[in-house]
Amino acid sequence: MASSDLEDLCFHINTKISTIKKTLQLRNIGQEPSLKSMLSKIGQEMVLLHDLLNKMETEVQQQEKLKALLKELQKSAEREQSEAQHLRENIPPHLPKPTQSRKDGDLYSSSLRDGLELSITGLTGKCEEQGKAGEPERAKKPTKEQRPIKEVALITAEEFESVPAYMKGRLTYDQINAVVQEMNKAVVGKYKILHQPLKSMSAPVRNLYHRFIEEETKDTKGGFFIVEADIKEFTQLKADKRFHSILNILRHCQRVREVRGSRLVRYVIC
Repeated sequence: MASSDLEDLCFHINTKISTIKKTLQLRNIGQEPSLKSMLSKIGQEMVLLHDLLNKMETEVQQQEKLKALLKELQKSAEREQSEAQHLRENIPPHLPKPTQSRKDGDLYSSSLRDGLELSITGLTGKCEEQGKAGEPERAKKPTKEQRPIKEVALITAEEFESVPAYMKGRLTYDQINAVVQEMNKAVVGKYKILHQPLKSMSAPVRNLYHRFIEEETKDTKGGFFIVEADIKEFTQLKADKRFHSILNILRHCQRVREVRGSRLVRYVIC
């Protein structure tokens, strides 16, 4: 056997012996009464540190999602600003008179979109001739301007932290906002139907329309609200115990309020 092989074998055996000695020393230290309490405290601190790291990781993920959402909102705002600037810079020099019929107004708007040039004077003259032929019969009421549909705002991270622990339970920030988004689908679906003309509705949609009207009260007039039937109609959510726990949190954060009556709970958007 070469001397180098013998030296390597001796070194390996000595290393193993040294490791065994250190292990025995550490085991003996852990059994000493004076050090047991210290080791217990170190173990507790390790558990707390592990929980803190988990919370930090969750917060970082939430902030990344919020950052992505803010970027999307920024892009949307920039697009709308660009469109508004374009409209401002391209205002037509002449507009139809208020007495012009809606039909001609639609024709004028369509011609603007198509890039065609129309003579406003000719259109006005045509309206005057139509007015002479039958002013009372052709007079139309101005179209009622529709209000934008109000949706439930998402819960912020700060609001989520302020919710009492007994309300949150095991619910997470993402789970609450996922339910908010589903509720908004129900709100938008309901009020799109209410904004439609009755003549354009099918029989099932007309039945929904009449139900929506019957559910309104003096306390909900002028506002936006949904009921559990709307959630079942427009979303896949289940009105279970978890759903009602999230509704309690939304009420706590002043996102919705309840209006009860006729054995029905109405969730009014704040």
